[in-house]
Amino acid sequence: MKVILLKELKGRGGEGDVVDVAQGYAVNYLLPQGIAIEATKGELKQLEQRRHNIEKRELARTTDANVLKNALDGKTIKVYARVGEEGQLFGSITTAMLAEAILDQLGVTVERKKIDLGKAIKTAGKHEFTVSVYRDIKATLEVNVVSDDASIDIQETEEIIDSESELPVGEGESAEAADDAVTTEVAAEVDMAAVAEEVAAEAE
Repeated sequence: MKVILLKELKGRGGEGDVVDVAQGYAVNYLLPQGIAIEATKGELKQLEQRRHNIEKRELARTTDANVLKNALDGKTIKVYARVGEEGQLFGSITTAMLAEAILDQLGVTVERKKIDLGKAIKTAGKHEFTVSVYRDIKATLEVNVVSDDASIDIQETEEIIDSESELPVGEGESAEAADDAVTTEVAAEVDMAAVAEEVAAEAE
């Protein structure tokens, strides 16, 4: 079934293009969604009359797409994730995560469905991916996947805490030894006071 595209259809064409598609695809999706209309003789005649305006719009879209491509192409974004042993991620990096990072770090809004990972990103480090900006115009970016705070080794944290608790109170003394020394000193002072009182009582 031949249809006239009213907007871009990925991999098939853009506004004004006449393409041949399966009838079920056209009837159940393209026509109801307003992506295309049936290529009847009347519609084809009107298409020729609108061709000039369509070409002007296409030129504007292509120009905007190239501007967007230049804003994205060659850029590197950073995504934080939980990283396990040997750089393996707990899960994988999704297109939604990349779209959010692009918006936060580059200030550009990209539809997640236009992001192509090539293959699943399941390890830390740098990975390339592409963004389909418009028709055949694509941008290639790099994502640097790094460990977040949640992936800090618990054992290392415990070692830091243990090392701080072992700091010396005095020269060669532990906290317990220092406490014992203070207790002994106080006891000795109490004993000396008691002896002094006994001597004074005998003298009377």
